[in-house]
Amino acid sequence: MAAVVSWIAGSVQEILLISGLTAQTCLVFCAAFLLAYVLLKRPQNLPPYPAGRVPVLGHLLALGRAPHLKLTAWRRQYGDVFTVRMGMEDVVVLNGYTAVKDALVDRSELFASRPPVYLFDAFGKNKDILTGHWDTGFKQRKRFSTTVLKNLGMKVGRGSIEEKIVEEAKFLHNRVAEYEGKPFDIAHDVTVTVANVICTMTFGKRYDYEDESFQVLSEAVTAVGTELAAGQIISVFPSLRFVPGVNRVGTNLVEHLSKLQRVLWEELSRHREHLDRENPRDFLDFGLLEVERQEKVEGLTEEIVIYLTQNIFVAGTETTADTLLWALLYLTQNPAIQHKVQQELDAVVGASLPALSHRSQLPYVNACLLETLRIRTLVPLSAPHATTQDVKVQQFDIPKGTQVLPNLHSLHTDPAYWPDPDRFDPERFLDAEGNVINKPESFMPFSGGRRVCLGEQLARMELFLFFSTLLQSFSFKTPEGAPPPNTDGVLGITLTPYPFQLCATPR
Repeated sequence: MAAVVSWIAGSVQEILLISGLTAQTCLVFCAAFLLAYVLLKRPQNLPPYPAGRVPVLGHLLALGRAPHLKLTAWRRQYGDVFTVRMGMEDVVVLNGYTAVKDALVDRSELFASRPPVYLFDAFGKNKDILTGHWDTGFKQRKRFSTTVLKNLGMKVGRGSIEEKIVEEAKFLHNRVAEYEGKPFDIAHDVTVTVANVICTMTFGKRYDYEDESFQVLSEAVTAVGTELAAGQIISVFPSLRFVPGVNRVGTNLVEHLSKLQRVLWEELSRHREHLDRENPRDFLDFGLLEVERQEKVEGLTEEIVIYLTQNIFVAGTETTADTLLWALLYLTQNPAIQHKVQQELDAVVGASLPALSHRSQLPYVNACLLETLRIRTLVPLSAPHATTQDVKVQQFDIPKGTQVLPNLHSLHTDPAYWPDPDRFDPERFLDAEGNVINKPESFMPFSGGRRVCLGEQLARMELFLFFSTLLQSFSFKTPEGAPPPNTDGVLGITLTPYPFQLCATPR
């Protein structure tokens, strides 16, 4: 044995001398080779790669600025389950109702975690709901937040926040009336209206449309979405955040989140000074009480309360505001549908204010909103999921911790469920008797399972009341001579319409 070891050592030394390498150089080379092998080694039996993968970048160039469209196109060629290479990481994409429902609903806990994504983690550092990994802390935070929001009115019936939403709908109505039928961009007014509902629930106050503090909040929320979309390359290659110039997007995102958090910290300080422990008024009050008591969320801190509030504010504002904008945009392009909505409102609501009690009597109004949620999925790729253990999907093996993207856009544009999917047609959501089909197959606008949208019920209440109030009082159209608005959208946190103007004529 000693002779064999001596022979191997002598052979290695001879090779080093012949090649001119030192032992240290050889070790460095071997270490680099092993590291590259580990990083680049593809796990066995992963779903296939589509064409278009290049070294280092993977499929980033092929995906472009509308990845949901490219992934849906690839589905026709590669099937419901395939793998895209994002830099040095494999990401499994699920397409179609069967595959997505299997993961998000039927086997929800197996896909309920979050992967480490640099820019995404800036929202909460795994201490919130949006970015939290699947563990006891996340479950406690989500359960606590859901309970508090229900206590604050995120429900139908007694104790509902309906009255506050109706009040904000009146403010929006009056604001739109001030334009006197002239062309205007309604985006800011809609954002203020939706955000004021969230502000009331989170820190107990509303803002005027031109309030400076709210300008900071709304601009920060909008900018966060923009920077998140632009910063995809840094999420894929986090080390680029140290490269001057390239790191601008990441720096801007952190800056805008810091602006938002400063406002929230100021509100939290005021709440701490005037806390009535027997009568909590809003989410910050409930959060401060839980920090003191530690009854429902172990280890809750004020920092975590800020992250949770930020989640509610950003997610609750962008999604609802953008859906309402899409609904108005599509109605300007479909005057016959708009007229039918108004006829139904006139017949059921008349001159009174729309209320949630009217919802069951307004099937076509509801169908319009559902069709908006379908044709322009607000978060077309959901938020990134991660597997909590090794799992089999169809015939493929997905390792624990693998990032998974559910392509919700593919569900909502699947011709097997939605004939002529690019056409805006509310009739899809009505049965033969004219009743609303609330939960059709291949329709998951708020995602599903353990990671379903926390504020789904609130969003549905707001959309119905804001939409009904506006269509009851105004007819909307594209300004005379203006080209039809672009319906492609810009993908950030949500799929946002390009800026557009409309005219609101009093009825």
